Amino acid sequence: MAEQPTVLVVEDEPAQREVLAYNLEAEGFRVARAGNGEEALVLVDEAMPDIIVLDWMLPNVSGIEVCRQLKMRSETRGVPIIMLSARSEEVDKVRGLETGADDYVVKPYSVVELMARVRAQLRRTRPSTVGERLEYEDIILDSDTHRVTRDDKPLKLGPTEFRLLTTFMEKPGRVWSREQLLDRVWGRDIYVDTRTVDVHIGRLRKALCQHGGNDPLRTVRGAGYALG
Repeated sequence: MAEQPTVLVVEDEPAQREVLAYNLEAEGFRVARAGNGEEALVLVDEAMPDIIVLDWMLPNVSGIEVCRQLKMRSETRGVPIIMLSARSEEVDKVRGLETGADDYVVKPYSVVELMARVRAQLRRTRPSTVGERLEYEDIILDSDTHRVTRDDKPLKLGPTEFRLLTTFMEKPGRVWSREQLLDRVWGRDIYVDTRTVDVHIGRLRKALCQHGGNDPLRTVRGAGYALG
């Protein structure tokens, strides 16, 4: 379950919210639900989603304001947001996109098209979840076949090390804290001590260097780990 991307659906109309959630779950996504802007911001703080489907017209805190707040924060700036709105004028689309939305979908919309747009955003931010091959220097990870090679030589990785490497290769150079790696690799509903991360990082380092070569993983003191 830890490899399934999580979609946060923010929609104040219960029927529309459930239709969206049903179709996303049918596509294999995990779904979190929020009925208003305040709840959405709280949920994001509690467990970072991989993508947000956000209605513009929400009570109290509007979708535009939620988008603005999330895009101002460094820790949530990279989470793609698809804005849903009945506003179809060009000026409204421009406002939504300039506020930080990564895509803008006008209501009424095709559910099939919206699912395609969700996958397109995830292809950009979490390519492994849509079967993309990841490459970093001489390391190649194929998420479909679950195979990793380095310098054309196969590497033997356990399932946890494979998920760790996938996370690093999706965003080379990004520093991941132990807590962030626990959320992404082990899942948000499982308690694992942060020291466990260090153990598996050690195993991943050993696996990556089993045929020689430099250790591509970087330890950032007081912050976490990064690839490159």
